[in-house]
Amino acid sequence: MSIKTTLTLAAVATGMGLFGTALAASHGDDHGQEDSAERALVILTSDSLQTQAMAMILSNAMQQQGADLSILLCDAAGDLAVEGYASAEPVNTPPENPAGQVTPEGILQMLITNGAQVDVCAIYLPNNEHEQADLREGVGVAAPGPMAEMMRDSTIPVFSF
Repeated sequence: MSIKTTLTLAAVATGMGLFGTALAASHGDDHGQEDSAERALVILTSDSLQTQAMAMILSNAMQQQGADLSILLCDAAGDLAVEGYASAEPVNTPPENPAGQVTPEGILQMLITNGAQVDVCAIYLPNNEHEQADLREGVGVAAPGPMAEMMRDSTIPVFSF
């Protein structure tokens, strides 16, 4: 990873952290639950740049609030998991976010670095030109059985974009 990429990811991490903290603070925590033990599953299938970015921004906020995060990328969103993939353009963040612009794949990489479990759908690779070796380091291929168990677990919220 180049120094420019590393510095960009660091700036995004800082900006996303401030944005996530501000968002959490603006909504308060009136649920009385301990966030550190929570798990969450995010399923992203959309090919929309803004939807992908918002899913990653919200995933980042959940991770920063202590959620043990699993992300399943399917269909066009699976491309985010391919090493070297680049969105057509960055997404502008709200004015209070110092990051300015972000890409879904940049935030995804940060989530992986910070411990998120990221997988592509089991049918993603067999239905396009990519192979498992093309995936970013830290990205796996979901097995339907364990993924279905996670989806059925009433203690794990599932968020779909």
